[in-house]
Amino acid sequence: MKLFNPEKRLTFPADPPGLVAALHNESRALLSKQGDHRYADGGMLAKAVFLAGSCLVCYAVALRQEEGLLFFTWYFAATVFAMLLTINVVHDASHDAFLRGRRANVWLNRIAAIPLGLDPDCWRVRHVRYHHGFTNVEGYDPDTAENGLLRQTPWQRWRPFMRAQCYYWPVVAALTFPWYIWIVDWLDRAGLTPVTPQLRRHGVTGWTVFLAGKTAHAAFSLALPVGLLADRFSVGMILLTYMLCQMIVSLVFVMLIIGTHWAKGSVQLPPQEGKMAQGRLLHAFATTFDWSTRPACMGYWLGGINLHLTHHVFPHWSHRHYPQLSRIIEEIAAREGLDFRRLSLTDLLFFQQRFLRRMGERPVNSGESR
Repeated sequence: MKLFNPEKRLTFPADPPGLVAALHNESRALLSKQGDHRYADGGMLAKAVFLAGSCLVCYAVALRQEEGLLFFTWYFAATVFAMLLTINVVHDASHDAFLRGRRANVWLNRIAAIPLGLDPDCWRVRHVRYHHGFTNVEGYDPDTAENGLLRQTPWQRWRPFMRAQCYYWPVVAALTFPWYIWIVDWLDRAGLTPVTPQLRRHGVTGWTVFLAGKTAHAAFSLALPVGLLADRFSVGMILLTYMLCQMIVSLVFVMLIIGTHWAKGSVQLPPQEGKMAQGRLLHAFATTFDWSTRPACMGYWLGGINLHLTHHVFPHWSHRHYPQLSRIIEEIAAREGLDFRRLSLTDLLFFQQRFLRRMGERPVNSGESR
């Protein structure tokens, strides 16, 4: 496996002035018309409290179960709410789009990330700085970095078993959360990846905050259930429950977020001279889709991640604005002649499969397989 390795700084040219002005003016007009702001409102705060409370209630009910199947069911429900809390709160707060103050977002993330277990600072750097900064650029986007199991760009090593990656990719996607929680976060904190220099805190303070979060997650997810349920369930059964629940929600998360970029199918090498061929906004249009949920209310509970192009164009806005912003983007794209398609979930899955099949084919140029 090769970690992503941004060897030199990449720069982007300016986007078309008309596009920038239209997006800025119409989005500001939206706020002005409603007397609103770009951050979370009372409804978003209430949703965050509901998700956190539901996670804790399901967790408490799980700890009272006598039968293994019921324990798994309630524990899984708690894990689902933990994932939704991450999508709805940690995601926005990482972009400083939930609360107004950066420090307030940092503290919110430290608490909200405990049930699922991802380190919020490591994830912020990987997601905000590198994934958003260099979406689908080989060596710069950690979400499409070479991992030895899935071939996500034409420049990554090809192996014969990758012909079947369109079938086995759910297993890899399911292992993403456990891999990040128990391996990658630690590599990031230990100075073994490009993430480390970008972390907010370093040294003893950084390690203390990091270990506090990991210890809280381990106590919540594993130690407390093992301690309280030792007379009812084996340690192995509790560990298996934890792993299976993490894997299921990981599969959903990867399919809906990273899979959006797979669906677009646009990947590229970093330019030799270090300057990208198009601006950041045009790059977002080239690499990202919006898609619709059925029923529509599902997008609300998924934190607006289905409107993923909208998120990449307006990353510092609360997801509560995404439906209106998506319509603004669609209208502007039509005027500017930009590629905008709002997919269905069926379309999304079809394009994901097409991309994975294409990347899994044996390269015509034998040099590509290295």
